[in-house]
Amino acid sequence: MLPEKDRIRLTHIVQYASEAMSFASGRTRADLDTDRPLAHALVRCLEVAGEAAAQVSPATRDGLPQIPWRAIISMRNRLIHAYHLVNLDIVWKAVTVEFPPIVAELERILRQS
Repeated sequence: MLPEKDRIRLTHIVQYASEAMSFASGRTRADLDTDRPLAHALVRCLEVAGEAAAQVSPATRDGLPQIPWRAIISMRNRLIHAYHLVNLDIVWKAVTVEFPPIVAELERILRQS
């Protein structure tokens, strides 16, 4: 059983990653170059999901090795601290390729806990 604080953080990851995926739905990578609000929204969702991941306890992270914790947290750190070097190709790939299976797995974990 997950500690309640970790359950809340996992729920936040799912919520913000899902929101980013929803924003990107029906859009293309090229849209990020011309739609600044979209780009900002995706970056913000990734930042919050990464911050939530960083707040998950080490014990829970260790118990869920199928989740790429380090990558999620590292992306958040890069977005926050190297904000002037944001690579929109990486943002797009994270939202459209990497997050969908992570969200599916976290939803499964939350249902089972």
